[in-house]
Amino acid sequence: MSIYLDNAATVPLVEPAINALTAQMRKVGNASSLHSDGRAIRKDVEDARLALSQVIDCEASEIIFTGSGTEADNLAVKGFFWKAVSADPGKNIILTSPFEHHAIKDPIEWLVEHDGAKVVEIPVGEGGVVNLEFVQDFIKSNHDSIALITVMHSNNEIGTLQPIAEIVNFAGEIPVHTDAVQSFGKVDFSFAKLGVTAATISGHKIGAPLGIGALILKRGIDLTPVLHGGGQEREIRSGTLNAPAIVAFAAAAQFAAKYQGENKAQIEKLRDNASARILESIPGSAINGNSAAKLPGIINVAFEGTESEALLLLLDSVGISASAGSACSAGVSRPSHVLLALGRTEDQAMSALRFSIGSQTTLSDIDRLIEVLPGVVEKARSAYQVKKGRA
Repeated sequence: MSIYLDNAATVPLVEPAINALTAQMRKVGNASSLHSDGRAIRKDVEDARLALSQVIDCEASEIIFTGSGTEADNLAVKGFFWKAVSADPGKNIILTSPFEHHAIKDPIEWLVEHDGAKVVEIPVGEGGVVNLEFVQDFIKSNHDSIALITVMHSNNEIGTLQPIAEIVNFAGEIPVHTDAVQSFGKVDFSFAKLGVTAATISGHKIGAPLGIGALILKRGIDLTPVLHGGGQEREIRSGTLNAPAIVAFAAAAQFAAKYQGENKAQIEKLRDNASARILESIPGSAINGNSAAKLPGIINVAFEGTESEALLLLLDSVGISASAGSACSAGVSRPSHVLLALGRTEDQAMSALRFSIGSQTTLSDIDRLIEVLPGVVEKARSAYQVKKGRA
């Protein structure tokens, strides 16, 4: 039986979401239609929107459903930037962190290339937390030139939580967006208390189906749409609403909220157990991202003298699923931009694995990982030495 330790990538569907999804899929109707079937679907969507808003601590009208977290991030980054520069071409700076998910980094790079955006990255400390003094000073000096501030609520690779509320306090009327895809459903998250202008969440990270996300956008705030069409979702995100996925999203969010405290305590216990045993049993291992404020289930560890690709393949061969601290694009392994931002060398960044624990993870799963991991690392180190000798 395989052991799944890649819960930061996606998690299994939870039973309430499965039940809600299948029940809704038996219905027919378009939520934009005026006939009774359409109105029934619209009611289901709006009931789900209300239920989700109660979990997020926002107004129901502030939820804009999208097809994914990536779409919501793109909508926020491009929408806020275009809105700002259309009013004032000199307001073209995006203030962000160097370790954002590519769903933020790539649209920012696109805006730099095509629309003249300027990017300023906030320095981060060894533990993976942004430098608040820099944020405050930069905003004071460049307030009238900043179109958007976007800093992720928690990092998907190392799990560190960011001081978003403090950034909001410095920002004043500058829009602040946070990618909360990894945080929502795992740690306390209140849109109202956080005070951000917008936040991104995603369904499949909390047990809803793939293909549903949302941008939570403060009431009264407008941005330029990325998609144009039927004018759904406050005319900010056009497209026929995916009612089955929306209803399942709300069910998964309610389920996550109900068991969040219990799951968090259990997952943190397993995380700390695994971290300590990895460091104890494998010389040359080091945890990346040592901030005390972090997600409960993410362990990012570098194994000196290895390459993550070899480690992953060896773990997979014994039935353990994890992920690399480096992203693979077009078949070419590259060092993680997150770990490089922490000051790691390319070799250190290329030696990292991420083990992400979920509510279904057991102590026996961790025991099995610790049983096989030293041998896996030893084999990977031998292969690395051979490769280096040939170089």
